[in-house]
Amino acid sequence: MAVKVKPSSINRKKISWLLEQDMNVKLQAMRHHLEITRMLINDILEDEVTQHAGQRYRREKPHDGQYSRWGYNPGSVKMGSERIRIDVPRMYDNSNNSNKSLETYEKLRELQSVDERVLKAVILGLSTRNYEPVIKNLMDSFGISHSSVSNDFIEQSSSRLEMFENRGLSDYDFVALFIDGKYLAKEQVLIVLGVTLQGEKIPIGFIQTATENSKSISELLSNLIERGLKYEDGLLCVIDGSKGIYKAVNNVFGASAVIQRCQWHKRENVLSYLPDDKAAGYRRRMNKAYNIEDYQEAKKTLLKIIDDLKIDNMSAAGSLKEGLEETLTLHRLGLTADFKRSFSTTNAIENLNSQIGKYLRNVKKWTNSEQRYRWVASALFEIEKRMRRVDNYKKLYEMRAALKQEVDIQKKTIKNVA
Repeated sequence: MAVKVKPSSINRKKISWLLEQDMNVKLQAMRHHLEITRMLINDILEDEVTQHAGQRYRREKPHDGQYSRWGYNPGSVKMGSERIRIDVPRMYDNSNNSNKSLETYEKLRELQSVDERVLKAVILGLSTRNYEPVIKNLMDSFGISHSSVSNDFIEQSSSRLEMFENRGLSDYDFVALFIDGKYLAKEQVLIVLGVTLQGEKIPIGFIQTATENSKSISELLSNLIERGLKYEDGLLCVIDGSKGIYKAVNNVFGASAVIQRCQWHKRENVLSYLPDDKAAGYRRRMNKAYNIEDYQEAKKTLLKIIDDLKIDNMSAAGSLKEGLEETLTLHRLGLTADFKRSFSTTNAIENLNSQIGKYLRNVKKWTNSEQRYRWVASALFEIEKRMRRVDNYKKLYEMRAALKQEVDIQKKTIKNVA
């Protein structure tokens, strides 16, 4: 009957121990290649300890007994995609009355960070022609070839894309979504940026799309729901004037979507119909109108601007009139004072798109869509780490309450119409 060896019983064993075992134990170890790797690591660490503190249980000690064995600490080393948990020997420096770290363990930990450091270096804008000297500088004696780095980046960025597309959203409490499309990597990419009740900005979805059509955007938003996005109590959806985005938001979220049209896009659309000498004056008037906190007063001022625009340019007047009420959603909900800066425009996602563009501009040749998706996902992960919370995030509970009340009104309105 074959003897079974539990992995936990050989955590501190070395290769010499394995070589002394019978064939059944050796075969078991081969089935658990990580155990062999752990034994090799133990050998490497023990060699360094022995050089400083001498053989265990022997009186003769090198360095005049300066170093002593001092038990173990839990540790780990990552090899490839696997993390190997090990017991790291401790040494005590009797002369300096301090612990002495193991250089070999630090080098092993450097090895595990190669993938992440390569990924970050590439995403931060290194040309592929510069990989080798940079990585050699990072890793000192650990040389990595151009092809190896390229392969590592493809593997790591593919992993990030998979993580991004499958990240569960049920644990997040989102209060708002910014939805906008931009030309990135020579193609239209539409991105959804979520804002949690704690004020955190989190990119949660993107698609490559030829146009901002409602069908593809609806599929993206539906996928977010499948991943756990909660929306029933209301989501403030900050969008530009795209009809495709508008239709998709209403199709997918229904009465639970409270739409805030971007005031910046609205103003620029209006001014695009006017000559420069008239545009400057109307720009000042529209800015002043949107800065009024009272809903009725702001709307009255904008309606007066529409009347004046009808004299100068009917198209500009029609542009301002279209969707005017949705540019005043924050006003109507009484949220302008605290949240105008963060939620009255799509600036939050515009800034995100700008940062992505900086990462992607170093790619000189796009070969396929999969490459584009990998780069965008990798850039979003890097940017997410540095995104600041929205202004007045501690008051977002007020937005949540106002949205819930608005959703109740919208649902009753739909029910009455039906």
